[in-house]
Amino acid sequence: MLDLYVLETCPYCKKVMEFMKENNIEFNKLDVTQPEHYEALQELGGKSQVPFLIDNDNDVKLYESDEIIEYLKNKM
Repeated sequence: MLDLYVLETCPYCKKVMEFMKENNIEFNKLDVTQPEHYEALQELGGKSQVPFLIDNDNDVKLYESDEIIEYLKNKM
């Protein structure tokens, strides 16, 4: 399962979420306004940038929205 750390007001996060929804890609949305998700973001990625995608099945971690979308396109 894909984990996507987001901030609802972030346009880059919205871009990635819209792409995932349009392409029926299931993901866990983790809102970083919740302290436990923000702490996990810091621990897993080392910085507080969103969106942040984690594909645990393939050991992939990505920050940039365009890179995330390109990765997902190649994975489909």
